[in-house]
Amino acid sequence: MLVAERQQKIVELVKERKSIRVTELSNIFSVTEETIRRDLEKLEKEGKLSRSHGGAVSVEPSDSVELPYSEREITNVKEKNEIALEAVKQVVEGDRVILDASTTAWYMAKALPNMPMTVLTNSIKVAMELSGKKEITVISTGGTLLPESLSYVGPLAESSLEAYHVNKAFISCKGLHLDRGISESDEQQARVKKKMIDIADVVYIMIDHSKFGVQAFSRLNSLEVIDHIITDSKTKPDTIQQLEDRLLSLITVNQ
Repeated sequence: MLVAERQQKIVELVKERKSIRVTELSNIFSVTEETIRRDLEKLEKEGKLSRSHGGAVSVEPSDSVELPYSEREITNVKEKNEIALEAVKQVVEGDRVILDASTTAWYMAKALPNMPMTVLTNSIKVAMELSGKKEITVISTGGTLLPESLSYVGPLAESSLEAYHVNKAFISCKGLHLDRGISESDEQQARVKKKMIDIADVVYIMIDHSKFGVQAFSRLNSLEVIDHIITDSKTKPDTIQQLEDRLLSLITVNQ
């Protein structure tokens, strides 16, 4: 198979599956992983896909479909870790916080120190991660399990949140648009996250650079509900300026 032909088929596979790992591509085309990485680097420069940790993801929008957790887990890993570590700095002993079912929240759970605090979450991954930290009290919402995101949603999840009050909420979202607010790809997730925001004193939105200017399928809320935005070092200066012009508080990870 010619190099150009292999690269074209890689683009087609990424478009079809939305994301794929280097190891799988190596097996499909019977070439080394290093060869695949060179292919992905070239294709990314041509704007045909986006490289991620251990693989590649489609550059085509998929706002109306929630990506499986396994796919979100390999997207913008470095940036999500940066944001999560910055978010952990905002937590102190005795806090009562909400973590949503985003991969960024999971990275945050991994980084949280084992200290007295309470974490309310609708994420199975977050709850499992914190289960080994004995000083942290973990409360799960319950509800209907979404296998794609390993999270609980639905009426039970929403009503259980109404029984609590927290001082900090750490929420991620699919998009943040200056005029249309914050949004999610899944309507059920959007309703749960709106409840999380409603019961929190301070709301932190954890969002990487790729999500600014994006309007996803289900509107979550206006920008007025946001107290702080935590973003990564790749966020463009003009985006930062636009957000600051709207008097939004930014916590930007330093390079």
